[in-house]
Amino acid sequence: MDDQTRLELEAAAFRSLRDHLRERTDVQNIDLMNLSGFCRNCLSRWYNEAATERGIDMDKDEAREIVYGMPFAEWKEKYQSEATPEQKAAFQDSHKGH
Repeated sequence: MDDQTRLELEAAAFRSLRDHLRERTDVQNIDLMNLSGFCRNCLSRWYNEAATERGIDMDKDEAREIVYGMPFAEWKEKYQSEATPEQKAAFQDSHKGH
């Protein structure tokens, strides 16, 4: 496989993941972190870091809007719920030493 095709496939996979996470507003970031070790905020941070590495001026909020499909504050207000004590405990257990 040539590099351009690989790049296009990786970009398509990213867009599919981004779109899936936008649709699954029922899945909280803390659940993603507890199960996989990353969440929407991580994805937006990685996007921002990739832009910065290429000399593209982008702030944290712009990167989050790309991932969330709306301003983060709006997503948070519409979809984010308070983490349960169980979710918080699982997060602490899964992130020891980080």
